[in-house]
Amino acid sequence: MIRAKGVLKKFGRHEAVKNVDLHVKKGSIYGLLGSNGAGKTTLLKLVSGILKADSGKAEIEGVSIFENPDVKKRVLFIPDQPAFFHQTSLKYMANFYKAVYSQWNETRFRQLYEHFALDPHAKLSRMSKGMQRQAAFILTLSAMPDALVLDEPFDGLDPVVRQQIKNILIQDVSTRGMALLVSSHNLREMEDFCDAVGVMHQGRLLYERDLEELKTDISKLQAAFKKMPDESFLTGMNVLHYEQRGRVLTCIVRGTEEEIDRHVRLYEPALYDVLPLTLEEIFTYEMGSVGYEIRNLIV
Repeated sequence: MIRAKGVLKKFGRHEAVKNVDLHVKKGSIYGLLGSNGAGKTTLLKLVSGILKADSGKAEIEGVSIFENPDVKKRVLFIPDQPAFFHQTSLKYMANFYKAVYSQWNETRFRQLYEHFALDPHAKLSRMSKGMQRQAAFILTLSAMPDALVLDEPFDGLDPVVRQQIKNILIQDVSTRGMALLVSSHNLREMEDFCDAVGVMHQGRLLYERDLEELKTDISKLQAAFKKMPDESFLTGMNVLHYEQRGRVLTCIVRGTEEEIDRHVRLYEPALYDVLPLTLEEIFTYEMGSVGYEIRNLIV
């Protein structure tokens, strides 16, 4: 539903987004991950129609987003710092949204602000950061978007409110087929929330994969040997990282469990185990493979 095709965006001489292809399916939750300064926010603004690509296309169901009011009515973007008109209330902003977005649901708006106990007539500028983010979600979800783009969406929300909003988002994805694109540094949260992930680094999208497929394609191998194998043990696998402690090898390996098992058995280990990795661990080792790794600093 949301698609970027060869999208490029420059700011002066700096290429923030470099020929990115991205696809978010209808009725799915896509997590956009990446290092700081990778270009994630710029890409989100491109696929939301806020920024114009220097080359390539950002589309909703095959139709260009930028400067297309009919398409923009179907896609909403919540930035990492929600912004409202100066000295306005939630009710005033709701009237504005109602005039702009033809799918506005007044009943849902009332249900949401009552559920989250927000005064619709209170000044938004006087609310806390968490309450302002709740207000942004209330307005956005009441507009009933077909596609929703979120940048660090849960920052500042307490755990109870966070889970309630996630439940509403999942409901809209499953019942209305909304396409949801989310960028976050909280990988543990994304692991329980997303169907698919894309990883950016230095302006490029390294890959995008179904989350379950990704998690079954990279594993931690721990093997103990009576006699340590030669270097062919490591070269025969796609090893991202390894450590040796005595006669025990710990390896991060890309490949299916069946492929790893078949290779390890050839070297007759005393015992071994193949363990799944968390999304955070996968991200750390994948970033290390492109030179973005953890380095100890002594100060």
